[in-house]
Amino acid sequence: MHPLPLKEIIVFLMVAGALIPLLARMRLNPVLGFLLVGIVIGPFGLVSLPQAPQIFSLIAFTDISQVRVLGEFGIVFLLFLIGIELSPARLLAMRRLIFGLGTAQVLLCATIIGLLAWAWGNTAQTALVLGLCLALSSTAVVMKLIMDRGHFASPVGQASFAILLLQDLAIVPMMFLLALLGHGAEGGGQDPSLLLALAKAIGVIVVVLLVGRVLAQPLLRLASSGRVGHEYFMACILLLLLLAALATEYAGLSMALGAFLAGLIFAETEFRNQIEIDMEPFKGLFMALFFLSVGMAIDVSLVMNNVGWLFASVAGLFVIKATLITGLCRAFGLPLPMAVRIGITLGQAGEFALIIIGMAMQLAIVPQDTGQFMTMMTCLTLALTPAAYWLAEYAERALQKRSHLSFEDTLAGASRDIVGHVVIAGFGRTGQAVAKVLEMNQIPYLALDIDGPALDALRQRGMPVFFGDASNTQALEKVRASHARSIVLALDDRKAAQRTLKQIRAQCPQATIYARAHDQAHADDLKKHGVNAVVLEIEGVSQYLARRVLEDVL
Repeated sequence: MHPLPLKEIIVFLMVAGALIPLLARMRLNPVLGFLLVGIVIGPFGLVSLPQAPQIFSLIAFTDISQVRVLGEFGIVFLLFLIGIELSPARLLAMRRLIFGLGTAQVLLCATIIGLLAWAWGNTAQTALVLGLCLALSSTAVVMKLIMDRGHFASPVGQASFAILLLQDLAIVPMMFLLALLGHGAEGGGQDPSLLLALAKAIGVIVVVLLVGRVLAQPLLRLASSGRVGHEYFMACILLLLLLAALATEYAGLSMALGAFLAGLIFAETEFRNQIEIDMEPFKGLFMALFFLSVGMAIDVSLVMNNVGWLFASVAGLFVIKATLITGLCRAFGLPLPMAVRIGITLGQAGEFALIIIGMAMQLAIVPQDTGQFMTMMTCLTLALTPAAYWLAEYAERALQKRSHLSFEDTLAGASRDIVGHVVIAGFGRTGQAVAKVLEMNQIPYLALDIDGPALDALRQRGMPVFFGDASNTQALEKVRASHARSIVLALDDRKAAQRTLKQIRAQCPQATIYARAHDQAHADDLKKHGVNAVVLEIEGVSQYLARRVLEDVL
């Protein structure tokens, strides 16, 4: 029986408790901080130095097996959170970029990188694993940079998000393939055994998805009823999550894959938003747990003798991926300035590469020295991503000046296939407030406004706003209003709002329309003309003031 690693848990909580708020205050990317601190307090860090002071042993993780236990725990919950964020609405709204551009990016980058790894002397299995995992970019780092700069709703942000979303989905077949390769290595590659393992794995995945869909909704409804406390709701979530994780582990796959499937199941229930809210406080902790464990497993001494090759590999990966992604973006009709920016932004290896490489080393598919080298290379590309993002912005501006493309041309090309999005008619203070909330929740939108000078400032920030009158048919076609899921009417002028509402109802009968109203009479009139939900301005102001008072008093 393995003793509970109490010392390691206490040290981790101390480090995470101090590091997470410190990194937030310094506005540094948490992924890089966790990796570096993990290297320092890991078994190959300070404690491994000659004549290291005794105090280092009190804060260091000396048992690599305990590090792996904590790391696997972090991976399970990290994959669960990613799975629950993959809503069908998001996939539908950007299906061309996600399943077209995203799939092409993973396959092309994996093929080229895998062939280069094979030509460099690696075995076919090792080259396959390296090609697949290095084709992935960092969702955690890139999306934080995009969100921090308010670029999510921009054409570049949407295209980058689409590629990253497909990469998140690609982790499932990759982990599945890894389990099969590991089984083949253990069984000597015997076909009957491999086919049996494949059938068993597929069967368990299908059973988890089917049983989960049948049980999740009624169990969560029972646990969320008023007769039981909220703690039973959380207990039910954890129970279903662990059952899915244990089922996939029984099939020879990883617990993380089961957690991801559980997230997908919960994403289709009516409780998705509540689960996200309940799990949000733990998101940073799970991320810290995973990336600290990755840093602890890195033996810097193994790669120091090849430091020249290490930096050459980092540069090579950025160049290869940036070139291939730029070419694919151009093939999908994106303008050159935008394509170059996306290519450079996604040129790094991602956190999923760390997961795949770690699992491959445990299964002896990737040699230890190769795995350590690739892990260190991945960490360096993550560290360089903020600088690469700045370079990508500079390159886009320079190419934009030379190409003479207007912002509207770029925006129209990037959004020509978008569906299931939100249209905002009127982009004043109300419209921008709605847009901010949508962006925080990673929901795509397109906006219309006729204030030319104000639009120039908004476009400098990359916001997806077209110039046009929302009561005009051509303007509504620009924002693909007929394919929108919802339309927000945020116009100040009552007559303009009535004209716009009439045109929207004629052109977009399926859309749900939300509107602001000056008073109750105005609200009643809007509802008569087809608005589904109306918010009074006075209600919005009172709710805002009440929330601020509560924040100060409580």
